[in-house]
This record gives sequence, C-alpha cells and structure tokens, in this order.
Amino acid sequence: MKHSRRRLLHLLGGAAALPLSIRFAPAQTYPSRPVRIIVGFAAGGATDIAARLVAQSLSERLGQPFVVENRPGAGGNLATEAVTRSAPDGHTVLAAGVNDAVNATLFGNLPYDFRRDLAPVAGIMSVPNLMVVHPSVPAGSVVEFISYARDNPGKINMASAGNGSGPHMAGELFKIMAGVDITHVPYRGGAAAIPDLLSGQVQLMFTVPSLTMDHVRAGKLRALAVTTEKRWHALAELPPVAKSLPGYEATNWFGVVAPAKTPAHVVEALNGKIVACLAEPNISAKMATLGGEALVSSPVQFGKLIADETEKWGRVVRMANIKAD
Repeated sequence: MKHSRRRLLHLLGGAAALPLSIRFAPAQTYPSRPVRIIVGFAAGGATDIAARLVAQSLSERLGQPFVVENRPGAGGNLATEAVTRSAPDGHTVLAAGVNDAVNATLFGNLPYDFRRDLAPVAGIMSVPNLMVVHPSVPAGSVVEFISYARDNPGKINMASAGNGSGPHMAGELFKIMAGVDITHVPYRGGAAAIPDLLSGQVQLMFTVPSLTMDHVRAGKLRALAVTTEKRWHALAELPPVAKSLPGYEATNWFGVVAPAKTPAHVVEALNGKIVACLAEPNISAKMATLGGEALVSSPVQFGKLIADETEKWGRVVRMANIKAD
C-alpha cells in the first residue's frame, strides 16, 4: 500500500513538473479545425438566426471558422440525429431549441434520446411569443378573450408556425390552462400564416415579436399579452398571460449542444466563449431587434432548462394528444 502511495505521489509530482503547454494541451488545441454548427431548419428562421449571431464572433475568438450548416427536415430531427452520430470532439455541434424538447415526446420513434445523447453547452437567446388577435375579435385583454372563446367554442381559428412548433405549443398550453376550445391551423412557418391572420381567416396566433410587431403598431393586429412569466423588458407595455393564467409561460429558447461524451474541457471552453460573445453590444442589439435577449448559462444551468422544458412540453403533447405530421 505504501509503495502504491509513493508511486502515485511520484506520478503526480512528475505531472506537476511538466510545462503548462504539455499538461493543458488538450484545452489549448480546441478547435483544431473548422467547427460546424448544424441547424435543423432553413436559413432565415429563428434557430438559424440564433446560430449566426454567435458564429462569426466565435470564429474570431477561437481562431477557426464556425460554419452554420442548414439541414432542414422532420421538424429539426434530421439535424439533431446527425449531431448525435458525430464524433464527440466539439467540432460538430447543434443549434438546439424548444423544438427539440417538444420532439422528444411528439415523435415516438426517434433513433436518439435528446437528453441522453447530447451534452448541453450554452444558451444563446430567449424570445417570448406575443398573443395577437385580429381586430375583429372583441377582446382587449386575455380575460376578455377567454370569456369570448368560452362563449364561442370551436369558432376561433389559431394559426401556428407548424405542428409541434414553439408557438403552437404556446397556444396548446393556453387552451389547456384556460379551458377553451380553439381550432388549430398549422402553416409551414410563422411568416406563411401572417397573410391569413391579417385578413381575418384565422383570428389568433402566438408568434415571435419580429413577425407581428409592425402590424400591431399599424393597428392591423392587436397584441393582448406576452408569454413570459413576468413582463418582458422589450415590450413592457404588454401584460404577461400569467397575470390572467398564473403559472403560464411559453418562451422560445435557443442554444448549443454537443454529442454526449464530448470532453468537459471542450464544453467549458466553448461555453466560456459563447458567454463572452453574448456580452458584445452588437449582438445584444441584434437580439433586441428580434424581441429577444441573451440566455446566459453554464452547461449545468442550460442542462436543467433542457430537462425542465422536455418534461413540461411532453406533458402538453400528451394532454393535447398532439401527433406529428
């Protein structure tokens, strides 16, 4: 036993005598080649925008290109699966979002487990939804809308960015908590729904601010509330849905995850650089134009968000009996 202890101390002493450049070489050599940020949606969407917000800054800070690669399909699942099958070395990562938390339950036969097969790295951005209605809806508040919806079951059409999308889930959670019967009308993306919302063919939509705020300011749509738990600093004039439905919250979030078993020093290095990127004034300004704000988090904090959101939206999917397209 004494011999083993002496040998261990000898090894530790030898390690301490090594130059710093050798002892900590792995942390210093990441990244050793270009890093791909895989996005499961087409260019121009919210997840793509979030990834591109930090890609250029990461390239400058880490000395290797961070290339955003779009792989749309199956609600983001194709991209997520591709990353789970990538080498766990930090050179292929995923721009993840609330869709991944939803898909974990929405799709019953995924070839991967979102929480088990991916390691949380860092949050990037959170964006609320606005609850907006066509002016023909006789409601100026959430309470008035709920009353109107209860008096007219099945007669209100709710547009969404697609089945299982963040805005769709925000609407389904609202329906469950408010106890109202509203007809869901999915579109291929939020922008595709706007013409019908403006014309009154659909009367309600939960949507990111960038899609509807100009129409709200022009009086073509009416914003009733934001979906954050408390007032949103960028839209402080709007009350939260939670004021009328305590506990309601449905925020879109985006961040970076890596294949499971990615070394801790790589995760920590990438997290630190992303957090530094988020502190840049130009990135904060770009987020503000989207109605969003930086989602600063450690890997552990981001992992808790992912776990909580996966459980929460899993319950909503089951309660609302939502099926994948």
